[in-house]
Amino acid sequence: MHPAAQQAISTLLAEGKTPTVATVKAKLTEPLPMPVIIAALAAYKNNPDAITQSATISAPEPSEPKSQLDRIEAKLDRLLALLEEKK
Repeated sequence: MHPAAQQAISTLLAEGKTPTVATVKAKLTEPLPMPVIIAALAAYKNNPDAITQSATISAPEPSEPKSQLDRIEAKLDRLLALLEEKK
């Protein structure tokens, strides 16, 4: 099962909602083809426990979570430092 689809289904379950094609598609963090979404829902319906088990197993905690803004800021700092060195 695609990790993004699995995460969307897990999020819906945590909110107490029933996963459907529309609700999963709305919760996706990246675009996925419709057959992938349907396959993920079919896998969930065949074995609902697999979602919660694999979500806890395959969700390692990042050592230092960074937002996209933090990453961009770090890159800009490095670029500015390089420009200063060239002067």
